[in-house]
Amino acid sequence: MEIDPDASLTRQASRELAAGGALAQRIPGFCERRVQRDMAEQVAQAITDSATLLVEAGTGTGKTMAYLLPAVLSGKRTVVSTGTKNLQDQLYQRDLPRLLEALGMPVRTALLKGRANYLCRYRLKQAAEQPGTDSARIQSLRQFMEASASGELADYGKLADQDPLRPRVTSTADNCLGTRCPDYDDCFVFAARRRALDADLVVVNHHLLFADFAVREAGFSEILPGAEIVIVDEAHQLPDLAASAFGQRLSTRQLSELSRDARRCCVAFETPAASETLQRLADLCAALESELGALEGRTAWQRLRLQTGVESLIGDTAKTLEALAALLDAMADDEERRRLAERCREQLTVLAAFVDRDPPEGTAPHGVDGGLEPDDSAVTEMVRWAEPLGWGGALCASPADISAAYRRAASGHPGAWIYVSATLSVNGRFDLFRGQLGLAAETRECVLPPVFDYESQCRLWVPAALPAPGGDQHTRALLRTVLPALEASDGGAFLLMTTHRAVKEAAALLRADGRFPLFVQSEDDRARLLRGFSEAGNGVLIGAASFWEGVDVPGNALRMVIIDKLPFAPPDDPVVEARRERIERDGGNAFMDYQLPQAILALRQGVGRLIRSESDRGLLVLGDPRVRSARYGAKVLRALPAMPQLEATEEAVAFAQQLHPGASP
Repeated sequence: MEIDPDASLTRQASRELAAGGALAQRIPGFCERRVQRDMAEQVAQAITDSATLLVEAGTGTGKTMAYLLPAVLSGKRTVVSTGTKNLQDQLYQRDLPRLLEALGMPVRTALLKGRANYLCRYRLKQAAEQPGTDSARIQSLRQFMEASASGELADYGKLADQDPLRPRVTSTADNCLGTRCPDYDDCFVFAARRRALDADLVVVNHHLLFADFAVREAGFSEILPGAEIVIVDEAHQLPDLAASAFGQRLSTRQLSELSRDARRCCVAFETPAASETLQRLADLCAALESELGALEGRTAWQRLRLQTGVESLIGDTAKTLEALAALLDAMADDEERRRLAERCREQLTVLAAFVDRDPPEGTAPHGVDGGLEPDDSAVTEMVRWAEPLGWGGALCASPADISAAYRRAASGHPGAWIYVSATLSVNGRFDLFRGQLGLAAETRECVLPPVFDYESQCRLWVPAALPAPGGDQHTRALLRTVLPALEASDGGAFLLMTTHRAVKEAAALLRADGRFPLFVQSEDDRARLLRGFSEAGNGVLIGAASFWEGVDVPGNALRMVIIDKLPFAPPDDPVVEARRERIERDGGNAFMDYQLPQAILALRQGVGRLIRSESDRGLLVLGDPRVRSARYGAKVLRALPAMPQLEATEEAVAFAQQLHPGASP
């Protein structure tokens, strides 16, 4: 395709998405959508003006092509950031190749993932030298390594994300030796980043975007400098991710990996002092895993330190890390031992926030999820908490307000910034999102109309006479109420719960009922659960937060979404508490300005699972009577797609019968 130098980028993007454009001519099944062209025009104009644009575009808009097309046509270097690895792969392996083939344009592209997705030659060789039961798998990985051009473990396909072998054969910012590694010249991570630096368009994920902001990994170049366009898809995830990126975090897994690496590295120096220190660290790691792993969720540090012995454990761990660092310093000169001593001090820097100790002189927590340095104006009170994570937990600290820090980091990379999501606004206003990230008031905003006809495709049912959410009887009463509709539709439902406790309770009740195949979060891998649900046709999938978004089950397999209650964040969550206090101090209304808008955005994500194509039909059940009784209920309902509401159980059952796979069309 030839670019018309006299045509504006806006006209070019709109023309190629029209009925006679390049995409319609060369992509089978592509059809013109006015809303997609409108979005592309907005994106193109923002690119031309190097402006910041917020776009809310629902399912079916074709938003990926609407932002990729003007970016490619502009000829400017572009970074696209997505929410997950799955979305990265879909964009890079499916959407982008189809677009470039249709346009016939030579564009250098690159896919860049986090370190845990690439084999580390150095650590794989070390793993091969250690006796153990994984020797056959390690040998298989070595054969893969020699044959692979990318070293990407997705191509290997036999190593799950949670496989304990994975951290032994991949690197982290903690244990990477950087340019001092003997295998640096052949490093898969370095090669991937070099390809990204040479590319015209790079696809990353949000974690890498923030890592690039931080520039905390010695020996690896940045991706953002030189980018003239940054496109952030699934942008609604950014505020929470930013809170982590601008804070500090140390997990028991990181401590355990340090302990294991130090033991292996110190074999030649097995003195009584070294043996005692290493055993002490291993014992403390196990004790911390037990304490933090038993938590039910985020727990404020002030509450935790009064109720448990965690503070004493952390103090002992800090002293042991100091002793280990001194031992490593005294050993023979070796690059890995020097790096291990640095890791001890980096982890001490984080622990200092929890034991009222000054951090080690001259250290920065860049290797332990240490985050970004906010400027002086952004330094507010730090929120400290602990949370369960995997088999153990993590200690976390974050500023209550990250807006100034994010604004400063993003402004260091001038150009067009495009933020895209299906849920960025509340009743057409972007105030919450803009405020959380500190975006300027002149930021451009665009709310695109829904593509689907919810009036004809969907019905909303808010069952009457349910008990108040949060009570012991709510989940049982909800299931008893919706069961007739569930039977009428013959399953095909997502049951989206706001707590893991409710997931377990609902699963136990439906399992006792025995009428539907159940697919329950935490009982299997997420991908297998979704595949099994889709193939069953009459299943019920029960999940909490991670199933409220990023799940796409088009067609008749999913015909009902049941949401137990409005997804308000737990009021005792330490981050929520800190933000509420800050808003109230500044004269705002924490509930109306923060908690309710956050709940509405999360609710809209859950609702968005139901209708995924023009032919889908479905019943949405909202089991929270507050949308009818509370003063804010009308605001919640206005934020949802306009659809007819059903009043009686009989109406819901009748509509559900129409959704039954065997029903007459």
